[in-house]
Amino acid sequence: MPEAEGYGVVLRQSGDSGARARLVGALVLVVAALVATALCVGWIWTRADAVTPVSLPSGKPGLSTVSPSVSPSSTPPPKGQVLGSQIVAVNKDTMPIMGSAWSTSGDRSGLFGSAAVMFTVHEDYNGVADWVNVVSFGQLTPTVKVTSTPAGLKAAATQAGSRAIIGLYGEGAKISATTHKVITVDGHQGHEITTRVAVSAPKLPETFSTVLIAVIDRGDGTAAVSIGDIAGSTPTWIPVWRTKVSQIKINR
Repeated sequence: MPEAEGYGVVLRQSGDSGARARLVGALVLVVAALVATALCVGWIWTRADAVTPVSLPSGKPGLSTVSPSVSPSSTPPPKGQVLGSQIVAVNKDTMPIMGSAWSTSGDRSGLFGSAAVMFTVHEDYNGVADWVNVVSFGQLTPTVKVTSTPAGLKAAATQAGSRAIIGLYGEGAKISATTHKVITVDGHQGHEITTRVAVSAPKLPETFSTVLIAVIDRGDGTAAVSIGDIAGSTPTWIPVWRTKVSQIKINR
C-alpha cells in the first residue's frame, strides 16, 4: 500500500540521523585539510618565487660582432644586350650589329651600359686564344658630363678612346696616325677618332689594330659611344663600322 511504504522511509531516515551527522563532520575535516594543503602549497610557490627569481641571460659588454663569411659584393654595372640584329644599350639606344658572321661578346672597352659583338680573325693563334675584332656600343660613364660643343664632343671622344685602348691593350699601348672628324648621327652632333695601336705578339700575323671611336651627343649631358677594334689585316670592316654608326638611333 502506498501509505505503509512512505512511513517505513521516514522511520529509516530518523534512524540514520546520527550517521549523517558523523559523515558531515568528516567531510568538514577533509575540506579543511584540503584548504590548508592548498594554502601551504601556495605559500611554498610564493616563497620559492621570492627567494629564487628566474635568471635571464644577459650579454657580456664588449662582445665583438661576428663577421659574415662572405663579404657583400658591389653592385655590378648595368649591361646592354645584343637582340637580333641590334646592339641595345641600357638606355635603349640602338646600333645595328656588324653582320651575321659576328657573335655576342663581352665588352672590355670601358663603356657604361654596353654590349658587344666579335668576329674571329685568327683562331687559336697562340694555342690558347683567338684574335678577334670587337665592336661595342653603349654610353660614356654618366659621371662624365658632355658639353654640347665641338670641343666638348672631341674631349669626350678622346676620353672614351683612352679608356677603350687601356682596357683593350693596357696602359703601355703605343698609338699613331690619329685622325679626328666631326659627324652627325640621327640628327645629333658627334665626333669620330681613328688611331692605330701597335701590336706585337708571338705567332700573331698582325702588326697593328685600328681603334675607332664615335661619340654622339644625346642632348642631356650624356653621350652614346661606339668603339671598334679592327685587326690591321681586315680593313674592309672599317667602312662597315662607319655605316653601322650612321644607323645608330638615339632613344628620345
